[in-house]
Formats: sequence, structure tokens, C-alpha cells
Amino acid sequence: MIFDAARTAALELLSPPFRAVFIKTLGLTLLALLALWFGLTSLVEWLALPWLQTLLPGMPSWAGWLGGIVAAIALAFGMALLVAPVTAVIAGLFLDEVADVVERTDYPADPAGRAMPALRSLVLAIKFFGVVILGNIVALLLLLVPGINIAAFFIVNGYLLGREFFEFAAMRFRGEEEARALRRRYAGTVFLSGLVIAAFLAVPLLNLLTPLFAAAMMVHLHKAIAAREMARPARG
Repeated sequence: MIFDAARTAALELLSPPFRAVFIKTLGLTLLALLALWFGLTSLVEWLALPWLQTLLPGMPSWAGWLGGIVAAIALAFGMALLVAPVTAVIAGLFLDEVADVVERTDYPADPAGRAMPALRSLVLAIKFFGVVILGNIVALLLLLVPGINIAAFFIVNGYLLGREFFEFAAMRFRGEEEARALRRRYAGTVFLSGLVIAAFLAVPLLNLLTPLFAAAMMVHLHKAIAAREMARPARG
């Protein structure tokens, strides 16, 4: 069930129905990163350079030039860390569109799900932003401090990602409390699915597609679980 959902979601990512969402996500992400670059560059020039000139009044011209290069490198490194979180926030705004595509393409005979309220969608995007930030910090620590078990990265992110994205998929068809109860009833399955998403998140560049992959995967997983729930009375 889990691997079927993951495989189907991965194959769908670059399919024609997904391209519109992918292009919108990528375009808005690039615009946001460009705005961040100019904003951070202006901030550094406004704050750091006058401070250096005050600290070192006799600073030669080459020192300011060298400082500018160092600042540019630091900014480029910071922007690299921000790519995944920025993508997470922007992609979070299109999760219902992803779910609509999956439901319409793969489950045309089923009733369509309800789009999440705008506020709830924004909250989910912010939560995923926090998860990605945490994941980046943990990954950086794992690189700098030898001996820390990378399992912590997958356990934390697997739980958080599995919980948030499964509840997102479930709440398109159920109330919030019912969605949470269903997630708790299948906690092991949801957690293992979250580990798959965490593994996706850990791959550079591929992690830009994590929100789209996670949303599609959890729609498939919820459909499979819902079918199992429907079959329960027949077996009993």
C-alpha cells in the first residue's frame, strides 16, 4: 500500500496534468528567491559596510572589495539553504490543486474532495516550512558533528510529514477530528509513509518537489485506507 502510493505519486510528478502546478511552483519560487537575494544584499550593504568602515577607518579599498566577495559567498550559501523552505511555503499553497489532479485522474468515479479553507492551507504551508527548516538544521549538524545518528532526522521528519500530509488528504473528505482519528488508527502506516517522504526530502534538488510528492502520495494512501475501512463491515 505504502510503496504503491509512493511509486504512483513519483510517476505522476512530471506527468502533463501536474505540469501547470509544477511550473507555477517553480516560477513563484524563483521570483521569491530573487526578491530575497536583492533584499539580503541591500541589507548587508546597508548594515555591514558602514560598520566595517567605522571599525576600520583606514581600511584600504581592496579590503572592502574582499569583504564584498566574502559577503556574497555567505549570502549564496544562505540562499542555498533557503531554497527548500521557500519552495515548501509556495508549494503549500497549491496542495489542493495537486489533490484535485490526482483525484480527477486516478479516481474519476469517486466524489471529489473539498478544498481546504485558505487559512488551514496557509497553516499547513507554514508547518511544512518549519519542518523543512528543522530538517536543514539537523542535516547541517549531522555534517558538522560526527557520531550523531541520522536516524533522528528521519524519525522526526517522518512523523511530522506523515501526520500533516495524511491529515491534509483525509480532511478533503472528513472532518478534522475524524481525520485525526483515522490517522491515529493507522499510525504505523502513516509514519512509514512519512519516512518515505523524509527520504525524498533528504535528496538535494529532488527535495524541491517534496510538497507536491507528499500531497499526491497521501491522497493515494488515504484512498487505499478509506477502501479498507469500507470493506471492514463486510468482513465482520
